[in-house]
Amino acid sequence: MGGRSQTGAGDLLELVRSGRAVTRGALQQATGLSRATVGQRLDRLFRAGWLREGAGGPVDSPLGGRPSITLEFDDAHAVVLAADLETRHARAAVLSLTGEILAEHSGTLVIEDGPDAVLGELGHWFAELLEKAGQRAAEVCGIGLAVPGPVDLESGRVVQPPIMPGWDGYDIRGRLARAFTEHTGAGPVPVLVDNDANLMAYGEQRTARPDCSAFVLVKVSTGIGAGVVVDGSVYRGIDGGAGDLGHIRVPAGAEALCRCGSYGCLAAVASGGAVARRLAASGVPAASGSDVRDLLASGHPEAAALAREAGRHVGDVLATVVTLLNPGVLMIAGDLAGTPFLTGVRELLYQRALPRSTARLEVVTSRLGERAGLVGAGALVVEHLYAPERVEERLLAMGV
Repeated sequence: MGGRSQTGAGDLLELVRSGRAVTRGALQQATGLSRATVGQRLDRLFRAGWLREGAGGPVDSPLGGRPSITLEFDDAHAVVLAADLETRHARAAVLSLTGEILAEHSGTLVIEDGPDAVLGELGHWFAELLEKAGQRAAEVCGIGLAVPGPVDLESGRVVQPPIMPGWDGYDIRGRLARAFTEHTGAGPVPVLVDNDANLMAYGEQRTARPDCSAFVLVKVSTGIGAGVVVDGSVYRGIDGGAGDLGHIRVPAGAEALCRCGSYGCLAAVASGGAVARRLAASGVPAASGSDVRDLLASGHPEAAALAREAGRHVGDVLATVVTLLNPGVLMIAGDLAGTPFLTGVRELLYQRALPRSTARLEVVTSRLGERAGLVGAGALVVEHLYAPERVEERLLAMGV
């Protein structure tokens, strides 16, 4: 908790949510507060609908007595909306506060159509999803959005995104909040925006590898990006630019023009889009990373060979990443995340990185698949809204 004294209602909620203290007695012990003060803080959380009493816990005293009543975060008091944008496709969902997907939709949504049209359509999707999930719009506490570009987290705006023409500096949060209100009639809710690889990494780490203190996810689809989670928090760099692996220069790309305007970028030779272009040049119908994914799923030999070659290029770069960060898990996700690509990654990674850096490294593929970004976006909203300092602000605004 960053050294803050654990005395507010938000701090008590954090202790309960994390499982570190789930009875009144345990909260007293953890905070040093009196029984009466703990009771007052908890009363505010109960009145807000954020806490509930669970079953009785074990009796601590050898002399017996009544079991302590446990406290639980009430995940039924609100829901979260989340969306994950790709270049020509999107997914959206209604999630519980604990990350369970209650309703989901995927479909064509072309990012080059611009932010006004795309975010407006997302508002329509959200309205339909809430009806499908049997949830009222008034129960939505926030919206999380994953986008395929670098994001300044404070402003929620993308910064010079190579594959999002027309989105640079656009007020995504404001437009999506308005679209939600326009299509549901509900009041405005907080909107949080982050890079898709960041949110995929966050969702995967929290769900499958919560004990991994250094976790890296690499998404290889139309572009190439990485999300890094250190000690449970996403590492974004000074202004959201961390993890942009696709624009590291590689020798094999000297002649390849990237969508960012430079030559030699990793994405220009090893992304799903780059593999699709090479397949199309040889007469195989492929226009995007998703087309390559379908070809790989059908066992297409040329697609498999090119995916393995792309994996080798990415593995060469990842040898530096692994040496620098020393992660416990390196997860490969996205359209190319299959056996041929993973084989290529491992070939170069283990050849180039020091044995010390890879001795305890697990190289795996995504567990959540296409839902990783949604789960991460939902978690981003929940962790933001129920952070101790924000809990106090929200309780005061509610008058409790």
